[in-house]
Amino acid sequence: MSSPLSPATVDALRTCTPGVRTTTHFNHAGASLPSAATLDAIHAHLLREASIGPMEAGAAAEEQTGRARALAARLLNAQPAEIALTTGNSPGWGAAFAALGPWHPGQRILVARHEWGGNLATMRHLAQRAGASIEVMPSDASGRVDPCALEAMLDDRVRLIALTWLPANGGLINPAAAIGQIARRHGIPYFIDAAQAVGQLPVDVTELGCDVLAGAGRKALRGPRGTGLLFIRQDFLPRLTPAFVDTYSAPLDANGEPVLRDDAARFESSEASLALHCGLANALHEALEIGIDNIRAQIDRVAQSLRKQLDAIPGVSVLDQGIERSGLVSFNVTGMDALSARRSLAAQGITIGSNGVAYTPFDMTSRGLTQIARASVSYLTTDAEIDKLLAGIRTLTH
Repeated sequence: MSSPLSPATVDALRTCTPGVRTTTHFNHAGASLPSAATLDAIHAHLLREASIGPMEAGAAAEEQTGRARALAARLLNAQPAEIALTTGNSPGWGAAFAALGPWHPGQRILVARHEWGGNLATMRHLAQRAGASIEVMPSDASGRVDPCALEAMLDDRVRLIALTWLPANGGLINPAAAIGQIARRHGIPYFIDAAQAVGQLPVDVTELGCDVLAGAGRKALRGPRGTGLLFIRQDFLPRLTPAFVDTYSAPLDANGEPVLRDDAARFESSEASLALHCGLANALHEALEIGIDNIRAQIDRVAQSLRKQLDAIPGVSVLDQGIERSGLVSFNVTGMDALSARRSLAAQGITIGSNGVAYTPFDMTSRGLTQIARASVSYLTTDAEIDKLLAGIRTLTH
């Protein structure tokens, strides 16, 4: 049974996290603070490269690459063959999207109002050339995607349903599994951007019903920047032809012809950073040891407390929508733009994020927002850190 972490457990985890001694970090949704063990795993491989040569050290890292793949599969309730280790969420998502092949005039892509701007840029770049359209799924009164309204939009021209599960601009959580049921029932490919979800929420790709799911290592997983996970359902893989291959993803046969790998590693490259794979393997191990259900319970408790206290400060507007919410807490301070708020808090040793329209253009525009400040929490976040953040924000309201 899941439960929030005890203060003693949080203290122990913080003791193993060097960054908490030098910053009050509320930008875990941008990139979280890695543990000392994750850093040690990266450094150890770099030292091997320096000692015996990078290529020679690569053989020693193969075990850790396989370990990272197996742990990621366990995290997502997938098979190791369905996992590609990528250089980040956007590269993985974009590679899978590009592998769908040619698009044709009249074909439709359905996205949530909260779709990540980088994904939209990728889709628009293609749609404008092909004559395809990008259409927004309706949201319900809480701000989440409305599955019933989505189903009413479907016809045989819909080629893809794309969902950003946890938006970058606030705490809303979309009903990803309900959307997956609809996609499966109609036989429509379903991509989930789970950049903010992986490591923060339990993720079961079978329950979600997705064909592709992309995640980042640097956020809730507390892995190194430059790492990501890409799940591709095994029976969907034959429908994807990567736009780029090399001798790892499509080795040449006896006749010199490229042969695509029959697993998700067809989306990997021989030029991967093995040191970062070592760090990612450790971060995945730590998350699974703590327990994702426990992490979710802890983050939810901390985020709810922060929202409640922020909402009580005159001149501060909490902007989060949804029914179930994540550890991303969005707000604005009356009379101050979000970037200035972020800079003022940084001068006090407190890091937060700030997002503009480009991050989530449909949602920001529909809600009349030009910017938001974002304080994102982790299971490492303490009451003392919340108190420091609140005190810093109060100085901005005077």
